[in-house]
Amino acid sequence: MSSPDLARLYDEHASALFAFALNVTRHEADTRDVLQEVFCKLAARPELLRDIRDERGFLLRLAHHAAIDQLRRRGTRERNHEQFTIESTALFATTADPDEAAFRRQLAEALGELPVEQRTVVHLKLWEGLTFEAIATALDLPLNTAASRYRYGLDKLRARLRPLYDEIR
Repeated sequence: MSSPDLARLYDEHASALFAFALNVTRHEADTRDVLQEVFCKLAARPELLRDIRDERGFLLRLAHHAAIDQLRRRGTRERNHEQFTIESTALFATTADPDEAAFRRQLAEALGELPVEQRTVVHLKLWEGLTFEAIATALDLPLNTAASRYRYGLDKLRARLRPLYDEIR
């Protein structure tokens, strides 16, 4: 299948596939991942469409399988996130220094305000020292998703802790 054929398939079927997958996953980001997975699969294996009579039906079947897989991965990710969140409650040891204790308390609060997905990645990167590749594998995420969740999490931590940093300086 050539690139124009893939573009045609996308133009003709993407909106229907998106609506279908959204109905299955109930999560827009997961639905986008499903759509990407379907079209990446077709780009990598164009022979899949060779003897297909009903393109839409076949694409819907691919989208359904991808959406079910996505739901399974989401369940695994949520269980992993919950486990990492439970383990991260004992991150900070107590200290006699009141300034350090205040900073640790503020940092713990700031971490608690992050969405669980970002908090988990930040924890694994900063406290466990994992690479983005290891984080992506552990959480069953695309590598770029792990990196962007880290970046967004750090941005939120910086914004939240900036007043404390300015006060200490």
